[in-house]
Amino acid sequence: MTKTFKTLDDFLGTHFIYTYDNGWEYEWYAKNDHTVDYRIHGGMVAGRWVTDQKADIVMLTEGIYKISWTEPTGTDVALDFMPNEKKLHGTIFFPKWVEEHPEITVTYQNEHIDLMEQSREKYATYPKLVVPEFANITYMGDAGQNNEDVISEAPYKEMPNDIRNGKYFDENYHRVNK
Repeated sequence: MTKTFKTLDDFLGTHFIYTYDNGWEYEWYAKNDHTVDYRIHGGMVAGRWVTDQKADIVMLTEGIYKISWTEPTGTDVALDFMPNEKKLHGTIFFPKWVEEHPEITVTYQNEHIDLMEQSREKYATYPKLVVPEFANITYMGDAGQNNEDVISEAPYKEMPNDIRNGKYFDENYHRVNK
């Protein structure tokens, strides 16, 4: 994708893969002006995936976007995307329980909201593990808004490479081999 990002509409509907400087790899989709979907391919919660996460999505200035949300786990996330530079800065605020029991969250969250909320109440939430990192964007695709094919299955080992190499989506940004 060679688009130049200027407006919020340019950003919405974009699908990203990025790798933080600490090596954690994430896949993230600006589904619409208030919802994001994502999969985690590397790091302490690799294997986790979420759809229809409500988020605050704003343009700070031309081509720079801030997205923030709180998950049912109690994890807070703030991302600053600079897609024209293929960079972003993210800060993840993990509750103590996620740091100590990350395996509980490594699932399709949407089917386990009760477990996330119970764990948040059962285990310690403080002190939070704060992970501020820069990341390089390694993939950008124009998926269009509200495309349910973008994040629709659990992550697997070669998924990011399959996406980057054009083996996962067809020309209309729909999954191949559903």
